[in-house]
Formats: sequence, C-alpha cells, structure tokens
Amino acid sequence: MSVAKVTEISSSSTSSFEDAVRKGIARASQTLDRIQGAWIKEQNIVCDGETISEYRVVMKVTFILKD
Repeated sequence: MSVAKVTEISSSSTSSFEDAVRKGIARASQTLDRIQGAWIKEQNIVCDGETISEYRVVMKVTFILKD
C-alpha cells in the first residue's frame, strides 16, 4: 500500500506559465522523490505597464512516501 503526500509550491518564469510549471517541478524533484503529479491552483502575472514581466504559478505537488 502506498501513502501519498501533497505539498504546495510556487514558481515563476519570465517566458510562460508552462515554463514556470516545469521549473517548479524540476526544483521540487531535487528534494522530493517519487513525484506523481501536480495540480495548478493559481496562475498570476506581474506587469510592467503593458508588458508581462513574470508568470507565476502555485501548484500542489503529489509524491509517494517511502515505505
């Protein structure tokens, strides 16, 4: 039987929401083993006038606990 845990993380990118998600998962995988998936809870942007300067995501990452 496996037991999973969910942790909430945030990450950002200057190019896209997709890149922010990829960066967040890549960083989480340095600390968390056995990541199974993620749910995108929020997406936000930071603007400099008319230009988007940063894409931010908040996600819940699910990983399996070691036996």
